[in-house]
Amino acid sequence: MSSLITCSHVDFGYENHDAVIDLTMEVEEGDYLCVVGANGSGKSTLVKGLLGLLKPTAGTLVVSEELKRTGIGYLPQQTAAQRDFPATVCEVVISGALSRRGNRPFYSAKEKNMAAAAMEKLGILDLKRRCYRELSGGQQQRVLIARALCAAKKLLILDEPVTGLDPSAIQEFYGLVKRLNSEEGMAVLMVTHDVANIMGQASRILHLQQRALFFGTPAEYGETQVGRRFLGGGL
Repeated sequence: MSSLITCSHVDFGYENHDAVIDLTMEVEEGDYLCVVGANGSGKSTLVKGLLGLLKPTAGTLVVSEELKRTGIGYLPQQTAAQRDFPATVCEVVISGALSRRGNRPFYSAKEKNMAAAAMEKLGILDLKRRCYRELSGGQQQRVLIARALCAAKKLLILDEPVTGLDPSAIQEFYGLVKRLNSEEGMAVLMVTHDVANIMGQASRILHLQQRALFFGTPAEYGETQVGRRFLGGGL
């Protein structure tokens, strides 16, 4: 597999403080990488760096030419205000193609078809005229994934995507993401606290505490001291 993003001894931070230090890792095509760690461990800073919102303060960050062309789909943590957004499902989904539209005043037929295909893929085409804020939490997450699919073809970055969802919606969400990963070949980088539930789906785990405490497979992670402690198995 070829790498979509490669970090070599990278630091990311703000002003005079680095929140991520000496990180070496990569996101490969078809990867399902889960980023875990305590609050304040640098996970959100890493996401901003991978999205290009922060430049490395040290080291080398390489983004593949293919990823530069096809973009990154990003699903941020939702705030209460975002959940109450007064737009139709179709309007939210097609906004993922905003960067493709450029300075044109209207979306093209190709972009509209792309949005329709994404909604159909996520099983929400029948909701396209519904108001986003009237949907359940699980339905809203489907809408946001469809939006991300309009923005990208190769990589989805999901930041704590199951926060606020009920247990059945969480399992449904994980099933959708796994299907996109295994059947559509979409690489996934998911920041999550729900590591126990995701262990069976992820291909690799990155455990951050400013530095990488672990980067490898879930099976290897479960055998490490840091993995056992974080999974609740003690030492």
